[in-house]
Parts: sequence; C-alpha cells; structure tokens
Amino acid sequence: MSVAETIRGKLEEAFRPTYLDIVDQSHLHLGHAGAPEGGESHFRVEIAASAFEGKSRVERQRLVYACLADELAGQVHALSVAARTPQETSE
Repeated sequence: MSVAETIRGKLEEAFRPTYLDIVDQSHLHLGHAGAPEGGESHFRVEIAASAFEGKSRVERQRLVYACLADELAGQVHALSVAARTPQETSE
C-alpha cells in the first residue's frame, strides 16, 4: 500500500470527510534534505469534515497531524493541510 493510500484510509476512518484530496508533491522537492529517492515524502491534504466545526485552523491541523503521527514520524517529511468544514467548501 502506498503512503498516499495509507493517509487516505486513516483520514477517511477518523473524520468521514465529505471531501478529501491528497496530492503527492514529492517531485517538487527532489534533491532537498528529507526528500528520499522514490518520493512519497511530501504531501498536500485538503479535507472537509464536520469534525472540524467549531475548531480553529490550528486545532484542525493538529487533529490531522495526530491522526497521521506514525507517517510523520516515518516516511512523510512534510505535510501541508487545508482542513475545512463541509459548509466552508460549499461557500
């Protein structure tokens, strides 16, 4: 299973998102420190879930980082997160 598939599975299970987009941006970081050969080290995640309602941007990001703690402690070097509520994505 790829890192992106693992990320998707964990986020879907934890948050039941109405929208989820995961983009492997590792190719943009080739040759940089923390960018292993073969990629799957730098990701951008856009997620919308009702679990984020009433939470600040930082609280939302912390929830996502906590969910993906194992990946961040391992192969994932960088993770960009845009976490919204379903209402925020439809506006």
